[in-house]
Amino acid sequence: MENLMDRKKMNGFDRRWMWSLFGTAVGAGILFLPIRAGTGGFWPIIIMCCLIFPMTWLSHRALARFVNSSSKPGQDITKVVEEHFGFKWGYVVTILYFFAIYPICLAYGVGITNTVDSFIVNQLGFAQIDRFILAFVLVSMMMAVMILSEEIVTKICASLVYPLCFILFGFSLYLIPEWKFTAISNVPTFKDFVVVIWLTLPVLVFAFNHSPAVSTFALSVEKEYGDEKNFKTNQIEFHTSAALLSFVMLFVFSCIMCLDADDFEAARAANIPVLSYFANKFENPIISYAGPAVAFLAILTSFFGHYYGAREGLNGIIRKTTKKDGVQTLSNNTINTITTIFLYSTIVIVGYLNPSILGFIEDLGGPIIAAILFLMPIIAFYKVPALAKFRNKATDIFVFVMGSLTILSVIVKMI
Repeated sequence: MENLMDRKKMNGFDRRWMWSLFGTAVGAGILFLPIRAGTGGFWPIIIMCCLIFPMTWLSHRALARFVNSSSKPGQDITKVVEEHFGFKWGYVVTILYFFAIYPICLAYGVGITNTVDSFIVNQLGFAQIDRFILAFVLVSMMMAVMILSEEIVTKICASLVYPLCFILFGFSLYLIPEWKFTAISNVPTFKDFVVVIWLTLPVLVFAFNHSPAVSTFALSVEKEYGDEKNFKTNQIEFHTSAALLSFVMLFVFSCIMCLDADDFEAARAANIPVLSYFANKFENPIISYAGPAVAFLAILTSFFGHYYGAREGLNGIIRKTTKKDGVQTLSNNTINTITTIFLYSTIVIVGYLNPSILGFIEDLGGPIIAAILFLMPIIAFYKVPALAKFRNKATDIFVFVMGSLTILSVIVKMI
């Protein structure tokens, strides 16, 4: 009994995964969320805080339960979808899963190139390095880490997350003297209030999103805990979501209290993380160096988790496309090689071309993530007998509605 109670407490394995999931989420989302959310001022952020914790916890927990529902242990998300919904729907969802994550890997190629480029020019005062060479070197460094085993990569992520959390928390507190309390007195109209929250949902969902690592996480928990997998995924996801709420929203509050609407527009136009904008705006050596350091660490930790998801999705597409008469025609090594070459080359090229990162998040990443993370698991709860035990109408309706609103926000923005 005592051993069982010990296993139900958070241990080293659980905490390592918690911080790996945290690191997957804390990347481009947190660096660009203040830029999008800042247009509405202080008060809409209060409502976002109340919404995002249950949205994050319940949706990621549902996705982990979906992954663990396979009758064959060890199946990744692309194979589980095919098992439950058939080959055609499995193929469609695999494509959606890939395109929910792949654009974000591209955005990280742009983000890390712009962050380092801005630091070299503005903080170090050196001449600008050729953009293609810079993108090639930085993406190559990130890709080199992915050659290592899953356990080593998660340990690297966990080790990077600790200094990231420390610097991020310290940076949030350090900005307090710069706060402009006039932001509290600016109350938007009800219409503007609703519109700002609605249009921010894709970036908000993305800022807390760690779904690319959930499939690997769920399988790892299943292997470690067996029948206790659902209890442990719920426990770890709860702690991950709480940690994200504490660190991310404090950071967003600090940013919004320091900058004006014009500053957020300038940061968006420059296509740089908000921390790089801070480093350029304030003549303060601590902010100048801490800002780019946080941005760099955040992009690194998040890239690793997203790369796992993108690789898994593309492997699934290739596997399903090349399968003939139910037989896989390409070996797993060949598929992995094709996937690695494709991801590596396209991330370098897009890092060089420098498209809008917020555009990636708002128009592609956020809405497709919402479909995979918020809608698919809830539909599965009511379609798949093995998942019927997880049905809860109140929480299921909440998750489904918030996912639908996130997807619809793209249409609202166009209108």
